[in-house]
Amino acid sequence: MARIAVIGGTGYAGRHIVAEGAARGHTVVSVARQVPAERIDGVTYVEGTILDVPGLLEELQGVDVIVSAIAPRGDMADAAVDAVLELAQALVGTSIRLGVVGGAGGSLSAPGGPRLIDLNFPEEYKAEAQTGVDILEGLQATPADLDWFFIHPAEIFGAWNAGERTGAYRVGGDVVVRDDEGKSDISGADLGVAFIDEIENPKHSRERFTVGY
Repeated sequence: MARIAVIGGTGYAGRHIVAEGAARGHTVVSVARQVPAERIDGVTYVEGTILDVPGLLEELQGVDVIVSAIAPRGDMADAAVDAVLELAQALVGTSIRLGVVGGAGGSLSAPGGPRLIDLNFPEEYKAEAQTGVDILEGLQATPADLDWFFIHPAEIFGAWNAGERTGAYRVGGDVVVRDDEGKSDISGADLGVAFIDEIENPKHSRERFTVGY
């Protein structure tokens, strides 16, 4: 079993990763600025922020994997890129693996084709999508001994379309995953499944990949 820390563990993506990890018997630490009133059994809740990387790592000694599930909104909108990449640099030379929740915008629309963000992408989500792109590019430039993975969820992903846990999903490599009707979606719970699957059976070292139904 792995010891997993999820930064932003009370947010939409984060809490599903936390729940899936705990359900499978992993030791899970949820890191957020506030401890939630409703807690998942077996999970340790820690108050902390990615904006204080040295202090955060001091609290997370002994973890095998750190997942960044922060949402680049509010006061994190401008700080998210630097914060995640500072964390990545701090993990260089360690055995700790880094996983990052990305956005759909950086996915390719077709093999070798343009990214979704470069097409007819909703203006209100563009800044957030660009943050994900910048984090990915920063990770790709890190030293080779940092083991990281970056998951792009499908286009339709969020609390407004929560869906259910099916335990099934498809991996699309660099390309956004769509069904036969062109729809691209995944539930929060199944994104959690994808993250824990990758932690249990690593297949994407220093790679990004897309997931969807």
